[in-house]
Amino acid sequence: MKLSNRLFISFAAAGVLAANVSPALAGDFILLQSTTSTQNSGLYDHLLPLFEDKTGIQVRVVAVGTGQAIKNARNCDGDLLLVHAKAAEEAFVKEGSGKKRSDVMYNDFVLIGPSDDPAGVKGLSEIEDALEAVSGKEAAFASRGDDSGTHKKELSLWKMTGIDPVAHSGEWYRETGSGMGATLNAAVAMGAYALTDRATWISFGNRAQHEILVEGDADLFNQYGVVTINPERCPNIKQDAAKRFVDWLLGPEGQAAIADYRLEDQQLFFPNADNGDS
Repeated sequence: MKLSNRLFISFAAAGVLAANVSPALAGDFILLQSTTSTQNSGLYDHLLPLFEDKTGIQVRVVAVGTGQAIKNARNCDGDLLLVHAKAAEEAFVKEGSGKKRSDVMYNDFVLIGPSDDPAGVKGLSEIEDALEAVSGKEAAFASRGDDSGTHKKELSLWKMTGIDPVAHSGEWYRETGSGMGATLNAAVAMGAYALTDRATWISFGNRAQHEILVEGDADLFNQYGVVTINPERCPNIKQDAAKRFVDWLLGPEGQAAIADYRLEDQQLFFPNADNGDS
């Protein structure tokens, strides 16, 4: 057979194979709007290669505060949303921007602060009492101040105390307008208290003399949810690929992978998929 004929046959065969390759195997990807806590904790570094190896679909993460992630998704700048502010997620679905919301996993928030504990909160069982003590002593408190899920949670806890910390902005209440890692760095530098999710604290490398001072209150529960985007609002989203990731995340493999992720011999997230409550 002539070389030219062999090359023609080879190229033709390659064309047939390429035509039969799944889009996922051809390097498909989805854009996930998500939180800084899931990114900073290292969870995605653990989860996403497992999903990509199974499906060929790459998940590219945009890690911002929950409020910004929801805003981005509302603007169709993403194929999927994974955040931790349930009321805001449900509102996103109700307004028609989201199609379905499902619980994925949970952990908890903790109050961290300097080991000398100027507000005397260490060991308190209720976060309300701790925040009241911080305010009463006018001890430095670092807030994200960025409409993130953590910031939303923090403000809801302050509201339970009847204290408006924003009235003391720039005094003992310091708003960083930054992500969780940057806010923790600021808290350590200022000797301040801060609210953080436990996973980020465990993975945080600049603790210095700071430690967890208040934990275990049921009001510190931290639920994460995944929300599919409404294709009627955002017709260009990669709906099928996003659904494959959701199905994997909520299924046995994804839930087991979440449970398996540990740092310092501690489990950071606890799977609790419900397959959709909204």
